[in-house]
Amino acid sequence: MKIGVVFPQTEIGNDPAVIRDYAQAAEGAGYQHLLVFDHVLGAPEERLERLGRKPPYTHESSFHEPFVLFGFLGAVTQRLEMVSGVVILPQRQTALVAKQAAAVDVLTGGRLRLGVGIGWNYVEYEALDEDFHTRGRRVGEQIEVMRKLWTEPLVTYKGEFHQIERAGLNPLPVQRPIPVWMGGAVEAVVKRVARTSDGWFPQFQPGDEATRTMDRLRGYMAEAGRAPSAVGIEGRFPLSIGGPAEWVQRAREWRDLGATHLSVNTMNSGLASPRAHIDAILKMKKALDGI
Repeated sequence: MKIGVVFPQTEIGNDPAVIRDYAQAAEGAGYQHLLVFDHVLGAPEERLERLGRKPPYTHESSFHEPFVLFGFLGAVTQRLEMVSGVVILPQRQTALVAKQAAAVDVLTGGRLRLGVGIGWNYVEYEALDEDFHTRGRRVGEQIEVMRKLWTEPLVTYKGEFHQIERAGLNPLPVQRPIPVWMGGAVEAVVKRVARTSDGWFPQFQPGDEATRTMDRLRGYMAEAGRAPSAVGIEGRFPLSIGGPAEWVQRAREWRDLGATHLSVNTMNSGLASPRAHIDAILKMKKALDGI
């Protein structure tokens, strides 16, 4: 099981030196990947009232753009895998995402894992001039188009939402194709992961319901003619669940559930500074070295 960190988007601040120090500390500690959340625009809570719940972030929450961030981090690290967890794909132009991802993959020497999802923020879709209501239908076709663009010098494609006539990316990525993982929790996502994804970021924690969901995923994969090893699973748990004993126990639970990857998350744990985030991930990695 590969161990990584969740980049503390909303708490790291805007100092490039601090961001560099965090990534280098993670790599130096032996973490294998760095996972970055994504949002383009925030909005006040009253603009998000249709959610029927408190939004997880607003316009006051800071988010560094993942592809730009990966370009920066790729230059200050050597081995750390860059993971988007997740880019909201249907609110973006497919060919442009394919181009940006290919550029990151080239400039980092093949260190990109592209996590995608459909998102929940209708305000972003509105501002980016994309249809919020068709996002689930479009994402599968988007992944198909990106994979063709990453592996073929010239692409001809005609689908429900995309049309390409003898056009292609240059340079092509190092990884052909770049791994595409998916985030989300509803049953439609589980089925989509089983059919088309290279991996999944589930939203649960280990337990009876998680085991049942994993069994359904494996059943859908068998129906699609895919081997269990075809889909990676990345778990995640927060610093705030406890101390070293609790971290080790949760990591073992994820491993037993079948996780291939695991990320530790220090956000929303009451840490006072970026330095505190660095200290926390170093402490967590030391505890998890025995897994």
